[in-house]
Amino acid sequence: MTLTEQKADSKMQTYKAVKTILVSQPQPQQKSPYYDIEQRYGIKVDFRSFIHVEGMSAKDFRKQRVRPDEFSAVIFNSKNAVDHFFRLCEEMRVKMSEETKYFCLTETIANYLQKFIVYRKRKVFSGAKSIQDLQSALLKHRDKERFLLPCSTLGAQEITSFLREIKLDFQEAMMYETVSSDLSDLSNITYDVLAFFSPLDIKSLYENFPDFKQNETRIAVSGAATMKAAEEKDLVVQIKTSPEAPSVVFAIESYIKLANK
Repeated sequence: MTLTEQKADSKMQTYKAVKTILVSQPQPQQKSPYYDIEQRYGIKVDFRSFIHVEGMSAKDFRKQRVRPDEFSAVIFNSKNAVDHFFRLCEEMRVKMSEETKYFCLTETIANYLQKFIVYRKRKVFSGAKSIQDLQSALLKHRDKERFLLPCSTLGAQEITSFLREIKLDFQEAMMYETVSSDLSDLSNITYDVLAFFSPLDIKSLYENFPDFKQNETRIAVSGAATMKAAEEKDLVVQIKTSPEAPSVVFAIESYIKLANK
C-alpha cells in the first residue's frame, strides 16, 4: 500500500505511534535500513529469529534409502543445503567423486562450496537467482548425469516442478528441517510492531505463545503466504508488502510516516 493509499484509508484505520519493533529475523551483521529507521524516528528495533534449521540425523536420513555417492550431480538451492549435504556425507563416511558436478542457484552458493571442495577440481555451475537460470547447463548434462536435490522437510516445490518439466533424472533428499525457536524469554515483552516473513514465523509465535492476543500490536507481513497464515490465526494485519512497498521495512516506514506525526 502506497503512502497515498494509506492516507485515503486513514478514516478506516487508526494509526498509532510506533516506538518499538520486533523483526522475526536474525540481527543484520552489516548496514540495514532498520538501523536507519531507528535513527530517523527514534524507534527501538530488536531482532530475534523465530525459526532455525536443524539437521536430520544420519540414522533418519538412511530411512530414505538414498546414497549421495550414487549421484553424479548435485543441485544446491541454499547454503543450508550445502552444509547438511556435506555433514551427512561425513557422518555416513560417503566420499563424493571428484568428477561430481554441482549446480547452484546463485553465485553466492557456488562460492560457499569452497568450504567443502577443492574448487578447481570440480565442475560448478551457478545461476543468478532461480533454477530457471540453470536451464541450459542442466539440459547440457541431462542425458549424462543423475541429479540429487538436497532439501528441507518442506521440499522445494518450485524447483522440483521445473526439473520435471525439463525431464531431468533427479531425486529429492530431505536433509534438514526448519523448526520453531524457543522464545520463552519474550513472554513478558510487548512490541508496537511484530514483523513476520514466512508462515513458519506465525507458526512459531503460536507454538511459543498459544494464548497470544494481538491487542494494540500492529502486525507486518511479507508476501501472500504469510498474510494467509496471519489471517488464519485471526490476526489483523496493518502493514504488508505490495508492488509499491516491496519490502517489509519499506512498508513499516510508510506506516510510521503516518503514525508518528
